[in-house]
Amino acid sequence: MYQLSLFEAAEGIREKKFTPSELTQETLARIEQLNPQINAFVSVQKDSAMAAAKEADGRAEKGELKSMIDGIPGALKDIFNTKDVASTCCSRMLKDFVPPYDSSVVARLRDGGMILTGKLNMDEFACGASTEHSYFGVTKNPWDLERVAGGSSGGSAAAIAADMCFYTLGTDTGGSIRQPASLCSVVGMKVTYGRVSRSGVTAMASSWDTVGPMTKTVRDAAIVLQMIAGKDPLDATTPDIAVPNYLENLGKPIAGMKIGVPKEYFGEGIDPEVAQTVRNALAEYEKMGAIIKEVSLPYTKYAVAVYYITMPAELSANLSRYDGIRFGLKPEGEVKELIDQFYLTRDQGFGDEIKRRILIGTYVLSAGYYDSYYRKAQKVRTLILQDFENVFKEVDVLVAPVSPFPAFKIGEKANDPLAMYLADIFTIPVSAAGVPALSVPCGFTQSGLPVGMQVIGPHFSESLLFQVGAAYEQVTDWGKRRPQL
Repeated sequence: MYQLSLFEAAEGIREKKFTPSELTQETLARIEQLNPQINAFVSVQKDSAMAAAKEADGRAEKGELKSMIDGIPGALKDIFNTKDVASTCCSRMLKDFVPPYDSSVVARLRDGGMILTGKLNMDEFACGASTEHSYFGVTKNPWDLERVAGGSSGGSAAAIAADMCFYTLGTDTGGSIRQPASLCSVVGMKVTYGRVSRSGVTAMASSWDTVGPMTKTVRDAAIVLQMIAGKDPLDATTPDIAVPNYLENLGKPIAGMKIGVPKEYFGEGIDPEVAQTVRNALAEYEKMGAIIKEVSLPYTKYAVAVYYITMPAELSANLSRYDGIRFGLKPEGEVKELIDQFYLTRDQGFGDEIKRRILIGTYVLSAGYYDSYYRKAQKVRTLILQDFENVFKEVDVLVAPVSPFPAFKIGEKANDPLAMYLADIFTIPVSAAGVPALSVPCGFTQSGLPVGMQVIGPHFSESLLFQVGAAYEQVTDWGKRRPQL
């Protein structure tokens, strides 16, 4: 049963082939079997999951299921507030934090009958591209246990790839859903900025952060997004724009659709196998009747610089609350002055990568440097947005690689932060513009490592992206392959 997609599991419950309890029990057994070697879960909620499954059994028996996800096991990146369940952001700073309430998206999933099996590993405070910066240790890629699962939502991607849950939620600030989805051969959706509420989700960089689903199939991602998208009075960045039926365009043909290929995404630095694999996917679209057109996004080359100025600035501001008084770790050692409390808390609570980004962020926001760095970066960010607005006048969607290289070995880039930052070179421009992108498995390298492509669309075009992604799934079987574990 654990090999089923979310949609297939929902059908099985409705047709009474199995019960939510049976499905949950088998899923928990799978987690117990595989998590010691993969380290995707940082906590497992066995008792509460089984109790919720028993309740779902009753609804299923009466034919009163609340939604497509009712009675189906899911898990959450450990950045979402979950009532009475530790929510640590995989940091020592929050290792004992148990929220008194659910984040808005978790509340919506629970209202739909979610069976929460546990919380998933991530880079500390979502800062990283490999899940090596976690207080709970690195998550390993199910396709090769010597390699990273990507980040920061590495635990989420690995859990889906290893069939340890049917769906998860991740967060994507500069690529943290799409990149691990690509590296682990699963589906991940980075939504339009504001499409999904961030209330109760620990902030990293507030003008960049988005919440989205990670699943086995495009259809499953559409099902989950249907549950969580929309206006939230607790999040002022969620616009009052109607949520369409994300399932209605699945299966519709894409003949005549114009697909743009940004030439900047196939230049220097990309692994040749990755480039060829994505070009092979474009050839499949051409066979389906799509029109392939090369386009240009000239400001792409500035995106990483823009990100690593604005993101650390916002991060340092957001993390300033962790002072050991209002929030965060109570430090060990003698404290004589208030400033000592701050020093000790942050020294002991934050890892090296977080400290590095706080230093950068505080510097670019400091007097005399704000205009030179942060304000200038925001102006260039506007030019990146205009790039996308202009190109979507020519084409319906863009297709590009997600990551310039497949999963790298654990520790390979640990001592070279700049090399690690370049892992998001193709995902950051999309985040800068606030447009949506869907990561879909599109093949493997000769050594068996997954490759993903991202389908990128204009603001609030998630339904179109699901249509384009599902069309590719129908003519290929890459997303159906599973690692040998």
